[in-house]
Amino acid sequence: MNVVAEKLGRIGLPAPVAELAQRTWDVIVVGGGHNGLTCAAYLARAGQRVLLLEAQERLGGACTLERPFQDERYVISPCAYVVGLLDDTVIDDLQLRRRGLEVYLADPQLWIPFDDGTAFAQWMDEERTIRELREDLRLPQREIDGYLAYEKFFDDMRIKLRKGPRDTWVGDSPTRAEIEEILGDKTMIDAMYEASIADVLDEFVTDQRLKDALYGQGVIGTYAGPKDPGTAWVKLMHFIGEVDGSPAVWGYVKGGMGMISFAIADAAQDAGAVLAAGVPVAQILPGEGVRLDDGTLIRASRVVCNADPKRLLAMVPDEAMPTAYRERIERWDITSPVVKFNAALHRLPSWTAAPGETFMARGTVDVTPGLDAAQESFDACVRGEPSVGFGEIYVQTLHDPSPAPAGKHLMSVFGQYAPYDLAGGWDARRAEVGQQFLDLIGRYAPDFTDCLVEYEVLGPPDIEARTGLTGGHIFQGEVRPDQMWENRFAARTDMAGVYLCGAATHPAGGVVATNGRNAASALLADVEAAEL
Repeated sequence: MNVVAEKLGRIGLPAPVAELAQRTWDVIVVGGGHNGLTCAAYLARAGQRVLLLEAQERLGGACTLERPFQDERYVISPCAYVVGLLDDTVIDDLQLRRRGLEVYLADPQLWIPFDDGTAFAQWMDEERTIRELREDLRLPQREIDGYLAYEKFFDDMRIKLRKGPRDTWVGDSPTRAEIEEILGDKTMIDAMYEASIADVLDEFVTDQRLKDALYGQGVIGTYAGPKDPGTAWVKLMHFIGEVDGSPAVWGYVKGGMGMISFAIADAAQDAGAVLAAGVPVAQILPGEGVRLDDGTLIRASRVVCNADPKRLLAMVPDEAMPTAYRERIERWDITSPVVKFNAALHRLPSWTAAPGETFMARGTVDVTPGLDAAQESFDACVRGEPSVGFGEIYVQTLHDPSPAPAGKHLMSVFGQYAPYDLAGGWDARRAEVGQQFLDLIGRYAPDFTDCLVEYEVLGPPDIEARTGLTGGHIFQGEVRPDQMWENRFAARTDMAGVYLCGAATHPAGGVVATNGRNAASALLADVEAAEL
């Protein structure tokens, strides 16, 4: 295990701030999330003198590890739970496997219990999935064929976008015209830009259980219900990657998701980057460097911001940011409906659809009353009320028992929907939202509350406070089509010498690292051009 991992990202200062300010830097990276660390690693590998400054006491941003419970033997990532989009090139270039990255594939990829005691299961083994659809759900062949065609439809889009002559996630975004040419299919183009996940499901299947089981992948992290336009793309975004050569899957990281950030940090340090935590930046000064909260000026001709665009807006002086760019950031949508439920368990719950079994917890479990109910929950969220109508459950410890006491378990739940602003405030209503999680999970696992040791509920304001993400938006901004591809931020800003590398940039939100790699490539190209 590397030193950063041993300290769970709490690396502190490598030298007094005054000493750091006296040194010569080519680039300052503001923010130590996984993309900022990736950018720093690539820049340092290219010979740039790099200083990374993280405001929090711990590296990793939303992809880190914490000890939030009274029993500190429980170690959990507060926001990022599973890996499925991490850039293979980054893994190889930075030798992340040698630095501790190890992934266990989730299997079943999805398991969704129903009120009638049956369940949908999507296994890595497609034949097993088909057999259970036929024997357990008693679906006719036409529904099974429709389900298979639905999955193939999105996978064909993935292949065209990621496996063609150009990987469209690398470098600057292609235009809409270029994407339409790549896809070459009207139905695919509609799914990319217009359709809801409910629309696409209607095209392929009629059985309501399949729709209720599959819609969730189209709304994760998104301020939208399954019937709202653009959510078909959200499904594709979540399944456009690979894990250890397996396409469109998700997996658990040994030790927890923070180990990705810590491995990247180790690579950055090995390459010569200097990393400092607990150092808040007050201002980004284009062409000069940064000014810290304590007033210290640290000079560098180029600055890369890993923080979200709203934070960039707050850090750059008004006169230094072009009006059009400022207005674009002001329009950027960071409205989040996501609430996290993290729990320490003394045992796993028993599910009505599979009493006494634990196989489902090795994968991903979705709990939901169904597609229509989820739309109603979103509508309630828009009205300002919490309504947890969807939860995706992850159990790290069935693959990797190390982050919990012997025989105990961790459970993380990615929940929707709850607004940033609640009447009465989150502190007053946190228990109410927590009860909604207990009720939703208990609907399908009646003994769930008996399993709990301790739990925390993180609404959007809590995620904001914990990670620095404005509005608590885990993707640094909505990932509906109007904020993706050429509509997402580019690495180069409209300010000379200032770059963005966070999740708000192309290609996407999530634990990707391509964003940081893209930003480093853009900056290095500009350095080379300036030297000619």
